[in-house]
Amino acid sequence: MIEAAKPPEHSLHDLYRDHRGWLESWLRRRMGNAWDAADLSQDTFLRVLGSSQALVDMREPRAYLLTVGKRLLSNFYTRRSLEQAYLNALAQLPEDCVPSPEQRWILLETLQALDELLDGLPRAVRRAFLWSQLEGLGYREIAERLQVSERTVKRYMAQAYEHCLLVDM
Repeated sequence: MIEAAKPPEHSLHDLYRDHRGWLESWLRRRMGNAWDAADLSQDTFLRVLGSSQALVDMREPRAYLLTVGKRLLSNFYTRRSLEQAYLNALAQLPEDCVPSPEQRWILLETLQALDELLDGLPRAVRRAFLWSQLEGLGYREIAERLQVSERTVKRYMAQAYEHCLLVDM
């Protein structure tokens, strides 16, 4: 009887030693910044460390690291875009209404957490939920903006609430 070849077990040390430089170079080419690339490379290996089964099941280490690295890179750019939108909004405020640096940090962290919470929802569902929660719009107003029926908005809101409840578990 022929046994299927078992994937080799990797230690994190070996994985890091053999592939950190390659991953960091790949990230640096995409980001144009060695410091951010080094941070994302470290974050990638921390994610691998957090996934106990990943080291055992890994057949193609570079493909796996690249997948994790791409996700972190996407999150990095999403966060940067969110930060820039927030800074642009702050620039529009009168000087006496500008929050302190501590308040800015808390608000930015809250925005990031909200963005991560709603990640995976279809765009229309996200928009309906955010308009309802942040702008206080009613279902009729949301339906007009999205050019859908109020019944569809109700379904969107139910989907968003369900998503938030399931993510929170």
